[in-house]
Amino acid sequence: MYVLFGAQMIFAQQQLTIEKIWKNGEFAEKGVSGFNGLKNGEEFTKLNQDPKGSSITIHNYKNYKGEGKNLISSEQLIYLGKPIKIDDYSFSADESKLLLLTNKKPIYRRSFTANYFIYDLKTQLLSPLDSLRSESTLASFSPDGQKIAYIFKNNLFIKDLISKSITQITYDGKNNEIINGTTDWVYEEEFAITKAYDWSFDSKKIAFLRFDESQVKQFNIDYFGKNYPSIQTYKYPKAGESNSKVVAFVHDLINMKSTSITLNEYEYIPRLKWAINSNNLILLTLNRHQNNLMFYKIDANKNELKITPFYNETSETYIEIDDNLIILPNDKEIIRTSEISGYKHIYKLNFNGKQTPVTKGNYDVIDVYGIDNDATTIFYSAAEKGAINKGIYSIRLNGKDKKALSNEFGTNDAQFAKGMNYFVLESSDANTPSTFELKTRNGKTISIMEDNNNLKTILKNYTLSKKVFYQVKHDGIINNAWIMKPVNFDSTKKHPVFMHVYGGPGHNTVVNGWGGNDYMFHQFLTEQGYIVVSIDPRGTQFNGVKHKKATYLQMGKLELDDFIATAKDLKKRSYIDSTRIGIQGWSYGGFMSSLAITKGANHFKTAIAVAPVTNWRYYDNIYTERFMRTPQENQSGYDDNSPIKHVKNLKGKYLLIHGTADDNVHFQNAMELTTALINANIQFEQFSYPNKNHGIYGGNTRNHLYQMMYNFISKNL
Repeated sequence: MYVLFGAQMIFAQQQLTIEKIWKNGEFAEKGVSGFNGLKNGEEFTKLNQDPKGSSITIHNYKNYKGEGKNLISSEQLIYLGKPIKIDDYSFSADESKLLLLTNKKPIYRRSFTANYFIYDLKTQLLSPLDSLRSESTLASFSPDGQKIAYIFKNNLFIKDLISKSITQITYDGKNNEIINGTTDWVYEEEFAITKAYDWSFDSKKIAFLRFDESQVKQFNIDYFGKNYPSIQTYKYPKAGESNSKVVAFVHDLINMKSTSITLNEYEYIPRLKWAINSNNLILLTLNRHQNNLMFYKIDANKNELKITPFYNETSETYIEIDDNLIILPNDKEIIRTSEISGYKHIYKLNFNGKQTPVTKGNYDVIDVYGIDNDATTIFYSAAEKGAINKGIYSIRLNGKDKKALSNEFGTNDAQFAKGMNYFVLESSDANTPSTFELKTRNGKTISIMEDNNNLKTILKNYTLSKKVFYQVKHDGIINNAWIMKPVNFDSTKKHPVFMHVYGGPGHNTVVNGWGGNDYMFHQFLTEQGYIVVSIDPRGTQFNGVKHKKATYLQMGKLELDDFIATAKDLKKRSYIDSTRIGIQGWSYGGFMSSLAITKGANHFKTAIAVAPVTNWRYYDNIYTERFMRTPQENQSGYDDNSPIKHVKNLKGKYLLIHGTADDNVHFQNAMELTTALINANIQFEQFSYPNKNHGIYGGNTRNHLYQMMYNFISKNL
C-alpha cells in the first residue's frame, strides 16, 4: 500500500488486526513437508499437494533446485474412482513399496485412526491394507518389507504381503479395558508414545505392550449439538489413582506364541526397542516416583527369553524419558542422554553397565538426531549458547571433533536423511520467520528450500516492535526474559504491561525463535500501547538440573516468586505504569496466571487463564507425580499453591476460559475454581468453548478467543 505526494512515493504502514492474525492467516509460515531420505543416501522424496491431488517426487541432494521427477503422480493415486490425499507415507526396506496414510482422524494429541494403502512401485498397483478394518492405526513395514503390522480396535494384526493373508495376533483388545500394541491416554500424553510395538531385525518377532486399564477410573466428556448430548468415556488416571497394568510381550511369528517378559518391580514401561543386527530387545522401566530408571536387555535369539538388567539410574527428584536412545550397530552399546552431571548430556552405555560421556559442559543437549553409517559421528542439538538458543552439532563417539553445523544462536531444527550425510535445517530467530536449507553433513548449504520471503515481504508493510532479551535477577536467581515495547515508545510516558507466561516444565516462552501468531498478537498489543513481557522462571528447561528441578514437590511456589520479582523489576522503570500490570497464560500458564491474581494479587491488576489446572489433584498421575509425588505423600504441596485455596485474595479483574471437551486439563478444573469463587462471593468473568479440547481451535474459534481476550485487556488493563 502506498500514497503519492508529488513525485515521491511514500509507503503507508498497515495496522494489525485480530482477524488478520487468527482468521485470515495472513502471517502463516510455509514449511517443507513429506521429506523422506532414500537408502542410497543421495536422493530424497517429497510429498506435494495440488488441486489435482497428492503426488510424490524424487530429488537429488547435490543438485536440488526444487523440481523433481515423479515417483507417484496424482493420477496413480485413485481408488474406486476417487483420488486419495496422502497425509504421510513410508517405504519398505527395498523401496519397492509404499505405505500410504490417508484420511487421518485425530483421537487425542498424538493418536489417530487412518486408512492405509499399499502402492507397489513395480506393478503400480494401489490396494488397501485391510478393506475390512479401514480405520486402523500405527501401520509399519517389517524390516524385510514382506509384512505390515497395524492396530485395529486395540488388537495387533499382521498382513503378509506375499500371501496377502492377515493374521490377528491378539484377541482380548477391548475399549476402556485392554489395549495391545498402542498406549493408554496417559502414556500418550506424558511419555509421548503411541506406538507400543516394534519389529525384530529379522522380521520374525514383534515385541509389544499390553495395557490392562480395567481398574483405571474413567472420565466422561459431554459433546453438545444434538437434542441429547453424546458422551465420550475414557480412562484417565489422576494423581494418586490407579494406573494401567502394563506387561511386555515378545510374539514369535514362526510358532505363533506370545511370551511375557518378567521384570523386576516397576510401574511404567516407557520405551522398548529392538537392536538392528540381532534379536536383542532393549526395554526401560520406571517406578511410580519416576526416580528409578532400569535398562534391560532381552535376548530373544533362542526359544527362551534371557532377561538381563544392565543399568540402573536413580535421582533424588525425577528422571525424564526422551527419544534420545540409539542402539549401536555392534549390538553391545547404546547412546542415551542423562542429567546425572547436572546438565543433560550424551552418554555411551555398554551392556555391561559401563557408561562414558560423549558431550560435556555447562549446557543442555536437546535432541539426538542419529549416528552415521560408520557409527563414528553423532548429530544432535544443544543449548550451548544459552537456554534461549538451539544449535545443531556433530561430535565423534569418542567426544572429539565437535562441530557447529548451524548458527549457534536463534532456533535451529534439523531433519536428517538416511546415512546422516544431508539434512534440512529450519532456522529462525525471535524477529525473523523460518528459512529451510538443504545442507551437507558438514553444514554447507546446497539449496534454500523455503525462505518465507512472501511472509517477510508482508511483514515489511507493518511497523513492528523488536523482541529484546534481558535477564531478571533477584535473590541470587537469574531468569531469562524478553520485552517488546511500542514502536512509538515514549520513555516519558507511563505504559501498561501485559505479561505472557507458561512457567512449567518442558516448555520455554523465552526463545530466540519465530513465535508465529502469538508473536503477531503481541505485536498487535504493542500497537495499542502495551509493553509485552515474558519470563522463564525456575522450573523451565535448558538451564541445567538445579534451575529445572528447583520446583520439585511445590509446583507454583517459586515460579510465582519469579513472576512477582519480574513485576517488581518492571515497576522500578520510570516508563512503567506500576498500577497496570496484567498476566495471561494457557494450561500451566493458566495455572500460574490464576495463582498470580489470587496468591499474588497485590502485584497484578488483571489475569487471563486459558484451560488452567486449578488443583494438581485433578491432573494425570504420570505428569503430576513426576514433579509432586502423590497427594497422599505431599498434601501441602498440592494445596498450598492451588488457586482454589487463595480465591479470597482476588481483587483484580479475572477472566477464566476453558473448552468443555478438554481431555487433557479437564473442564472440571474451571468448574471447581468457579465454585470456590462463588462461595467466596468474588466477581469474575468466564467463557466456555463448547466441544473444544485443550487447543481451543477450529473454524472461527481462535479468532473469537483472541478478540475476547483483547476486549478484556483493553477494558481492564
